[in-house]
Amino acid sequence: MSRMHWLKALFNVKQSDRELDDELRFDLEQRIAAKLAAGMTGKEAEMAAKREFGSVDLAKEECRDERGTRWLEDLWLDIRFGLRMLRKNPGFTAIAILTLALGIGANTAIFSVVNGVLLNPLPYPEPNQLVSVHAKKTNFPRGSISYPNFMDWHAQNHCFSHFAVYRYTGYNMTGVGPAEELNAVVVTSDFFPLLGVKPILGRTFLPSEDVLGVSNAVAISASLWSRKYGSSPEVIGKGIALDGREYTIVGVIPTDFAVSLRGFQGVDIYGPMGGWPTPALRSRTAGLGIHGFGRLKPGVSLEQARADMEIVTRHVAEVYPNAAKGTRATLTPLKEELVGRVRPFLLLLLGAVGIVLLIACVNVANLMLARATGRTREMAVRSALGAGMGRLIRQMLTESVLLALTGGALGLAIAAAGTRAALDALPATLPRAMEVTMDARVLLFSILLSVFAGILFGLIPALRMARGNVSETLKEGGRGGSGKRHRAQGALVIVEMAMAIVLLTGAGLLIRSLAALWNVDPGFNPENVVTFNLALPPFMSKASPAAIRAALRNFDAQIAATPGVEAEALSWGSLPMASLDDDGFWVDGQRKPGSTETNGTLVYIVGPGYWKAMKIPLLAGRFFSEQDDEHSQQVVVVDEVLARKYFPNGDALGKGIHVGGDDRSEIVGIVGHVKQWGLDTDDSSSLRAQTYLPFQQMDDGRIALTPSNSAVVVRSRGLVPGLMESIRHTSEQMNRDQVISGTATMNQIIAQSLASKRFAMMLLGAFAGLALVLASIGLYGVIAHLVGQRTHEIGVRMALGAQRGDVLRWVLAQGVRLALAGVVIGLVAAAGLTRLLTNLSLLFGVSARDPLTFAGVAVVLTVVALAACLIPARRAMRVDPMTALRYE
Repeated sequence: MSRMHWLKALFNVKQSDRELDDELRFDLEQRIAAKLAAGMTGKEAEMAAKREFGSVDLAKEECRDERGTRWLEDLWLDIRFGLRMLRKNPGFTAIAILTLALGIGANTAIFSVVNGVLLNPLPYPEPNQLVSVHAKKTNFPRGSISYPNFMDWHAQNHCFSHFAVYRYTGYNMTGVGPAEELNAVVVTSDFFPLLGVKPILGRTFLPSEDVLGVSNAVAISASLWSRKYGSSPEVIGKGIALDGREYTIVGVIPTDFAVSLRGFQGVDIYGPMGGWPTPALRSRTAGLGIHGFGRLKPGVSLEQARADMEIVTRHVAEVYPNAAKGTRATLTPLKEELVGRVRPFLLLLLGAVGIVLLIACVNVANLMLARATGRTREMAVRSALGAGMGRLIRQMLTESVLLALTGGALGLAIAAAGTRAALDALPATLPRAMEVTMDARVLLFSILLSVFAGILFGLIPALRMARGNVSETLKEGGRGGSGKRHRAQGALVIVEMAMAIVLLTGAGLLIRSLAALWNVDPGFNPENVVTFNLALPPFMSKASPAAIRAALRNFDAQIAATPGVEAEALSWGSLPMASLDDDGFWVDGQRKPGSTETNGTLVYIVGPGYWKAMKIPLLAGRFFSEQDDEHSQQVVVVDEVLARKYFPNGDALGKGIHVGGDDRSEIVGIVGHVKQWGLDTDDSSSLRAQTYLPFQQMDDGRIALTPSNSAVVVRSRGLVPGLMESIRHTSEQMNRDQVISGTATMNQIIAQSLASKRFAMMLLGAFAGLALVLASIGLYGVIAHLVGQRTHEIGVRMALGAQRGDVLRWVLAQGVRLALAGVVIGLVAAAGLTRLLTNLSLLFGVSARDPLTFAGVAVVLTVVALAACLIPARRAMRVDPMTALRYE
C-alpha cells in the first residue's frame, strides 16, 4: 500500500465526517490503519472500519457512551507509543532522565528535610499544647529559672496541666565495668507525663521527689540498660554508683522520645531535680541553666497563658523583691523554639533547589525542541491523518511525563543517599535531624513534582510542534520553522543562565562570608589547644572542700608536667563558644543596684594558667597566680569592655567590684575581649562585659560540684603526637577511676560554631555548581544544534571566502550573546534576592551587593559559556565546503 493511498483513505474520512470529534476520528484512524496493514485497499479499509460501528451517528453515540473507557484506551496507546519513541532515542532519553533525576532528587532531598523538621508535628500527644518556658531577666531575655521561682510558678499558675523544668549535667559511673562519664538530665516529676513518655520498665518520678534533698532515685535510658545491664528486667531496684553516691534505679526510659528535643539525644541518666546535690538550687538568684516545658490546659491559648504567667511572676516578685523583682516568664511554642531559627534558611534552600529543577526542565525542553526538528514531518502526517491539536499535545505531554516519572524514580534514590550523607556530615546543625525520613508525604511530593516537571518542560515543545503548518512542512520535508525554534531555544538558555547567576551569586557571597569569618580574631589563639572534661574519682564527691582543692591542685601539677604541655588550666563552665550564663555586678563607689538595674557580665571561673593556655592578650596588670587561693584576698580580672565602660578614666586596676553577691574582689588585671558566642556575633549589640574569677577562690558550695563538673584547657608545644594518650596515662597513674572525656580541639569548637553557615555554603554551593553545569550543557546543546542545522550555510560562507577563524568567531558570538543576556538578567535578579541572605544573618563582612562577587560570578559564567561553545565551534571550523554544499 503506497503512502499516497494511505493518506487519501484517511483524508476521505476527515473530509466526509467533519462532525466526528477528535476522539472518534483517532479511533477510526487506528482501525483504518489496522485494515491497511492487513492488505486492504484504502476504500476497503475505510468502509470496513465504518461497518464496525454501523454508521457515523451510531459511532458518535458509542463514543459518547464509552468516552471514559476509550480515553483510557487512548492513554494506554499514548503510553505505548511514548515508550517506543523513547527507546528509539536512547541517547536523548538517558541524558533527559539523568538531568531530571538530579533536579527532582535535589528537590526531594530538601523537601524531606523540610517535611521532617518543619511540617511534621512533634512526636508527642497534642503537640500544639507544648510550650517552652524561660526566665526573662535584665540583660538576658531567655535566661534560666531558679528552682525556688519554678516551685512558686508551678504552684500558682492556672494555665498548665503539666509544668516541668530540666537541667543538663553529668555523672561519673563506677561499679559496672570501667569508670565512665555519662550524660545526664535532672528533671521535675511532671517532665515525662508532660511529654507523654511512659517507661519501658518501672516508673518515672513522683511529686514528692521534687523536694530538695529527698530522693536518691534515677531512671536510666534504654541504651544504657542494653549496654550495661543486658536489657535485664531485674534492673529495677538495683543500685548504681554515680559520683560516689549510691542511687536506686526506678525506671527505664525509651530513647526515641528524645530525638526531637535539642540536647536530649545521648542522655543516659535521668534524675529528679530534688535529688541533684547542689546547694545553689535553694538560691532564688542562682543561674544554673534550668529551663522549662509546659503543657497548656485544653482550651487555654498561648496569649492567655502568657497573661496568667505575668500575674504569677509579678506576685512572686512582690513577695521576694530582692531576689525575684524584674523576673518574668517567656513562653514560646515548643516547635517554634526548636525549629524557628532554621525555618527561613530551609525555605531559602527549598527555593534554591527549585531553581535547579527549573534549569533542569529548561534543559530538557531545549533537548525536546532540538529533537522536534526530526519529528515535524511525523506530526504533520499525524495532523493530515486527522489528529487535532489537542490530540498531538496530549501525545507529546505523555512522552514528557514518562520521562519525568522515570527521572523522578531515579531521583528518589539520589535523594535518599544525598539526604543521609548531608545529615551524617553535619548532624548537630539541624534540629529534629533524626526525624528526617523518606515517608509517604515525600514520595507523593516526588510523584507530583515529576508530573509537574513533565508538563512544564513538555508544554513548549508540544505547542511548537502541534501548531506547525502541515502543508508547508510536508512540502519542505520538515525544515520549516527552524528559525522560530532556534529563537525559542535561545530564550530558554537565557532563562537558565539567569537562574544559574542567582544561585552562583548567593553561593559566592556565602563563600566570602565564611572566608571573612575565618580571619576574625576570636580574642584568643586556638592553635594547639585541646580541651576535655574531668571527673575525679567517685569518693571525692564526699570529700571536704579542702581535700577537693588539694586534689585539683595535684591534677594541675601532674598535667602541667606532662611532656609536650606548654600551659594548662582548670575551668568551670568557662570555655569560649560554649553556653554561658551571666551574673550581676556593681563597682565600688556605686549604689548597689536593684535586681532590675543590675549590670550583666559573663563570668569565667578559671585556673592561673588559663590566659597562657588560651593566649588571651593581657593589656594591663596581671593574671591569677597560685597564691590567689581560698586564703588570700579575692581578686578579679576584667576584660577591656568592662574596664572602658565602667572606668572611663583608665583607672580600673586596684578598684573593687562585686560579682554575683556582696563580696568585694579587687581588679588586678585587664585582658582582651573574647568572642564568646561565635565569630560572627559579639554577645549583644553592645559588647557584654566579661570577668574572670580564680578557680581556687570559688565558695565551698561550688567547689563541692567540681569533682564531676570541671573542664581542662591544655596548650601543647606545637603538634605533639600522642599528647592526649600521655595525659590519660598521667591521669590513670593518679587514679584509675578518674575519667577524662569530651576531648576536642579549640579549632574544632570554632568550626562547630560555624557549622550552620558552612552547611548553608555547602548546599547552596552544590546547587549553584549543579545549576552552572546544567546551564552550560544547555548552551552547548543549543549551539551544537545550531551548527548542525546551519552546516549548509557555513559551507556557503566558507565557499565565498570566510576563513576558519571567522566561523569560530561567529559560532562563539552566538553563545556569548545568549550567555551575556542571561548574565545581565541574572545579576539584576540576584541584586534583589541576595538580600534574603542578609535578612537570614548568613552574611558576614560582605555586602549583599558585593561588586567583587557579582563581577566574579559574571566572569565565571561567561568563561564557562565560552568553553561550552568551543566544541561545536571547532566542529564548525572543520566543515568541508563541498560536503556542506551537498548537505541538502
